[in-house]
Amino acid sequence: QMGCCLSVQSSGINAEYGDTVKIPDGCSVKIDRRIVTVDGPRGQLKKSFKHQQCELTLHKKSIDIKVHIPNRKAVACVRTICSHINNMFTGVQQGYKYKMKSVYAHFPININIINDNTHVEVHNFLGEKFVRRVNLLPGVTCKPTGNKDEIMVEGNDVENVSRSAALIQQSTTVRNKDIRKFLDGVYVSEKTFIQELEDE
Repeated sequence: QMGCCLSVQSSGINAEYGDTVKIPDGCSVKIDRRIVTVDGPRGQLKKSFKHQQCELTLHKKSIDIKVHIPNRKAVACVRTICSHINNMFTGVQQGYKYKMKSVYAHFPININIINDNTHVEVHNFLGEKFVRRVNLLPGVTCKPTGNKDEIMVEGNDVENVSRSAALIQQSTTVRNKDIRKFLDGVYVSEKTFIQELEDE
């Protein structure tokens, strides 16, 4: 799916390092001053790479990422940008789903999902009266899976989905106790996609 190239001029001073990302069928891409916009069946994602000194070139079926006179960090960033763009393609085609389970020894954890599935409340954690409230990040929703003590966090942007799951997990951090004994909390149990590709 990807290929990298390293070209060095005869002088040995000017060099460039690059990698290529293929654009899957059903997706369209726009690049405007290192801001990449990806459209697909599930919607649109946009990400800025302006912080990185690189050259993004859009072809009919691929995107070229190049850095000129690369050092070790710049070469590593090329592959990172490729991964980000591939994650955007996966998001607009399949979407990301993180399943989370509530674990408790004695006091049952109650999870309420409100405000059109964009807000999570955690009740009765370790028997506390305090209600833990988590606002999910933009484009992320939370739903019950139908199984006992299990919810799922869904969205197209893998960063927002994983960060929202982390916010829920961190809201149930145990304080001032031995965390080897007090294992109560809401934890990610499975990472999967909302819909699988037809050819898989």
